[in-house]
Amino acid sequence: MNHASAAPPRPAGTDAPLRWRPGLAALGEAFYTRVAPTPLPDPYWVARDGQVAALLGLPTHWMDGAQALAAFSGNALLPGSDPIAMVYGGHQFGVWAGQLGDGRALLLGETAAGQQLQLKGSGRTPYSRGADGRAVLRSSIREYLASGALHGLGIPTTRALCITGSPAPVRRETVETAAVVTRVAPSFIRFGHFEFFAWRRQTEALRQLANHVIGRHYPECLAQPHPYAALLQTVSERTARLIAQWQAAGFMHGVMNTDNMSILGLTLDYGPFQFMDAFDVHHICNHSDQFGRYAYDQQPDVGHWNVACLARALLPLIEDVPAAQAAIASYPAVFRASYLACMRAKLGLDGTCEGDEAHIDALLRLLDGAHVDYPIFWRRLSHAVAQGNFTPVRDLFLDRAAWDAWKLSFQELLARSGKAQNPDLMLKSNPKYVLRNYLAEHAIRDAKLGDFGTLQSLHAVLARPFDEHPDHDAWAGFPPDWASSLTLSCSS
Repeated sequence: MNHASAAPPRPAGTDAPLRWRPGLAALGEAFYTRVAPTPLPDPYWVARDGQVAALLGLPTHWMDGAQALAAFSGNALLPGSDPIAMVYGGHQFGVWAGQLGDGRALLLGETAAGQQLQLKGSGRTPYSRGADGRAVLRSSIREYLASGALHGLGIPTTRALCITGSPAPVRRETVETAAVVTRVAPSFIRFGHFEFFAWRRQTEALRQLANHVIGRHYPECLAQPHPYAALLQTVSERTARLIAQWQAAGFMHGVMNTDNMSILGLTLDYGPFQFMDAFDVHHICNHSDQFGRYAYDQQPDVGHWNVACLARALLPLIEDVPAAQAAIASYPAVFRASYLACMRAKLGLDGTCEGDEAHIDALLRLLDGAHVDYPIFWRRLSHAVAQGNFTPVRDLFLDRAAWDAWKLSFQELLARSGKAQNPDLMLKSNPKYVLRNYLAEHAIRDAKLGDFGTLQSLHAVLARPFDEHPDHDAWAGFPPDWASSLTLSCSS
């Protein structure tokens, strides 16, 4: 069904509590196209995140009302909103793809508090490249849950305010129903924004964009002798720290194209993501990734490759190849230091001790060789240190002697260094709950039947993943056998 000819959105009323300030739209129309959202037929609420609403200053009574439903379905415009679809480019699976852009997303504006709102699934734009511009309920639920889950883990991410659904059919591999997810972030600018203007050799537009990002998000760079090189280094190091957190959490993004990389170091654009079940350093979560470019163990190097693409894009402003190279040279060291800090916390180490890196690497090889369930191992280890009973951890290994050898060696390391494991730190660093694919699938299947209870409960648990939540113990157990048959692609 084609809804492109539907009536344009009407005003959402005058009492919407959001106040706007000039954002990217103030830079001029070289950066975007003004587009009205395509109304969503017969919309209904699927989910709302009260914490994100509070972040935006949206009161509960307004979020419960018809104005909010209309506004976040693309059926009405919030007063003062000026929807735009941004243009950008990007490298996709390592190949320059040319002009891309917001093909199914519209930026509603930037609030006075510095948060941008974006509708994802709100219809065609000039950058849709022949697609329908819609999102489906399945993918919208996955993004809503994933962004909530990473936020609960303390990993930088865009947020999701709400999902609205519709009976309108949308064809993907099969016919599904439409949905719109409202995303929130301080900025949705990507590496690909800079790549686009560099590719077009539009140096003044590139400078204008860089100045906007520095002024809005990185004002400390203005005090540096070379602000554009400082911007590049800051973004590079933020990206390194983000991916270090992904690796420690066992999270795989799945599509680390440069147009999916946030200039703020946020996790952006949830598609075929996955949290690790049985640990496999070579695991590929994206069925479309035939050559494993974005496999789990490749993510740190891909992040470095992506910031090198950003460096090339900013070169017309930096005007010095060695300076650009120097700006991203710290990436490997920052990644390694951040990753080891995360892993030491997972092991309950408050600081470093000589030889701990080798033991961390050996432990990961042990988990990989035995394909031990990653989140269950770490949570059991946390309780084992707290209670002094390591049998539940040992039972995870077929080769118990190998585990015993590592444990003895690690205990000797602690004794030599005078260190002790901190079980409280471990329980705050090793979540009981992660968003396993089969849990998301349960929420999706129930939602397709009109039951949003699983979605709401799962989202609430993932918001506090380190708590026990005894009523939901089953969600912290081993995945069922059928979970391994779930496949995810770029359409997810």
